Parts: sequence; structure tokens; C-alpha cells
Amino acid sequence: MAASSPANPSNAFDLKSASLALVALVLRTTRLDELEAQFEARIAPSADFFNRDPVVIDLTHVRDQVEPVDFAGLAALLRRYSMVPVAVRSGSPEQLEAALEAGLCEAPDSGADLPHARVAPPPEPVAAPEPEPVAPADAAADATDPDALSEDEPALPVPTLLVVDRPLRSGQQVYAKNADLVVLALVSHGAEVIADGSIHVYAPLRGKAIAGATGDISARIFSTCMEPELISVAGIYQTTDPPLPVEVRGKAAQVRLDGDTLVIEAIKA
Repeated sequence: MAASSPANPSNAFDLKSASLALVALVLRTTRLDELEAQFEARIAPSADFFNRDPVVIDLTHVRDQVEPVDFAGLAALLRRYSMVPVAVRSGSPEQLEAALEAGLCEAPDSGADLPHARVAPPPEPVAAPEPEPVAPADAAADATDPDALSEDEPALPVPTLLVVDRPLRSGQQVYAKNADLVVLALVSHGAEVIADGSIHVYAPLRGKAIAGATGDISARIFSTCMEPELISVAGIYQTTDPPLPVEVRGKAAQVRLDGDTLVIEAIKA
């Protein structure tokens, strides 16, 4: 009797592009002792806040330093605080090589407010072609026939607003890619709302709110009842332990970025 051949599925897996919202750790020093001290002061009081969140290490402010970065030690420090380092960005060639050797990948620069972001050069000017004469009858047809559109007619704009009208429970996440996010219901503790633009929550905001996820420093966070676990604009984070001031806690308020500082202020009717 012939032996039966093992199953050979025709499609064992698929490869697809995916978008992932990451926590950005913007380093201003690479001294592990200083980082550990500040982690202990700023993150340890909320030790259960980060739940194995993926982290990209932003080297913008330390890329010109001579001393090498101890990526292995830094990765170990992050894991102690329940963060998972996966990539680095905006480093020097030497730093990027060292990061790759430590098992990290290179993430693209956000291109928003990073002084070392790669910017494509402007295109060379091209002379416009001479317009072809149009017969009067054809011109009249173009003006009256909705189907007679020019091939150069611009495409309709892509929607830049995502609206969610259901409550978000703990563990749920909504990401508005290249758009603002509007939530019309409760954002519970443990839920995450993320947007490349601004975030508007017309209900209690009690989870994490991350606006300007790709570096938009003009993004803002609005809520009719500001009670978040964490707020972030363009990579600048602040937890609410200790709680927010009484003048904004539980009230209509907004969060905006002023330099490297998050400003939380009440919205007055």
C-alpha cells in the first residue's frame, strides 16, 4: 500500500500591509542611569499602565553624540516597564547599525517636526504643453455633459474624518489613519483612541487618547468629560497619575501642544 502524502495546503499564509500605532520614546539622553531614574519617577507609579505596548525609539535629539548607544541595556530597561522595543528612527548611520545588531529594525521618520527628517527634493520644472484647439461643439458638450469629464479632472478627496458612535470597552482600539477621529460614546478605561489628526470625544474620555500619531504637532484632543488614563499629542505623553487639576478633570476640556509641553485647559461655553 502506498504511503499517503502529508497535507500540502495551497495557501499556508498571506502577507499583507498593516498599520500599527506605536508609542514613541523620544530620547534626550542615552545615559541608562538617568533614564532609569526618570522611568522610576514618572512611570513606576502607573506600573500596570503599559501592557507590552510596542515602542519605537526616536534618536532625533541624540543622533549627533559621540558615545555609542547601549541598545541592549535600553531594551532591557523598557521591558522592565512592560514596553516592547521594536524599532528605532532618526539615528545616525552608526546608531542604526548598532540598533540592527541589537535586533531592532529601522522605522521611517515621521517627517512632521523632526529636524533630520528626510525630505524629497522639489521636482524639476517642466514646461506646460501647448493646449490643443477645441471645436466649439466639443466645448459645449464638455460644459453640459457630466460624463464628458477631462482625464485631468482631480479625484474626489479622501474622507478625513472617522466617526464612531458606539461605546469602546476595555481592550478595544480605534485608529483614524490620516484623519481626525470623532467618538460619540464613552471611551472606557483600557480602551484606546488614536488618530493621525485630532480627537473629539463627545462623552467621557477615560481610556488612552493619542492624537497626532504620526507627528502632527497641531493636533488636539477634545472631550466633554476629560478623565483619561493617558493623553498624547505628536509623541508627547502624559499620564493622569497624579490626577488632572480640578478645573479640567471631568469637565469639557482640550489638550494641545505648546513646544514640548502638553497644555490641558477647560473649554468655556
